[in-house]
Amino acid sequence: MQLEVRDLSKVYPLKRGLLPITFSVSKGELIAVVGHNGAGKSTLLKLLANAIVPDSGQVSIEGIPLARRAEIVKLVGYVPETPNLYDSFSVEYNLRLFSRLFGCESRKIVEMLTEFDLLAFRRTPVLNLSKGLKQRVNIARSLLSDPSILLLDEPTSGLDFDMTNEMYRLIRRVNEQGKTILFTSHRPEEVKSLATRILVVHQGTLVFDGTNDAYYSSGFHEKLYV
Repeated sequence: MQLEVRDLSKVYPLKRGLLPITFSVSKGELIAVVGHNGAGKSTLLKLLANAIVPDSGQVSIEGIPLARRAEIVKLVGYVPETPNLYDSFSVEYNLRLFSRLFGCESRKIVEMLTEFDLLAFRRTPVLNLSKGLKQRVNIARSLLSDPSILLLDEPTSGLDFDMTNEMYRLIRRVNEQGKTILFTSHRPEEVKSLATRILVVHQGTLVFDGTNDAYYSSGFHEKLYV
């Protein structure tokens, strides 16, 4: 298995967070993590991205423990719901800054600008971009180190219909290139369109793990959207 999660948990002082959770992921899967607000979805992605420290449990990615941060940071790309870019800097300068952190070659920046149709915006300050373009830059940034796993937290939040469909195409393309993707979503049509497997988190606990067919015949999807 590419990703192994065993009894991973994170509990906050004033809310439930994530109770011990266990699952594994094979290379190339496209997995939706769904659940009500506050269920623990974003906490799970932050834990896998090493953005926060777990209270207990173990995670290994390609056999490497999560605690070995210097190695893990190059294996996992993380895109939070709110783009974490430097708004006053240009698109290209943002990518250049992060490429230094990842130890990437300069050619990787041009590759990302080309791959994500950002060449026309390379000198544009991030604050002047639409949210859809910011998301493109954010995903390009997360892929600079050529990670094998990409984590997307609500990747289409706040996007209009056209930009949402463009994001779907982008996610499929990245997955077809061999990347394993886990994404959180509140949109049932998004889950149905993209996911090959679905994890349902409820009150910090993993209550369902299965295929689309199993999910839609289980009734969980009806409970989530009422």
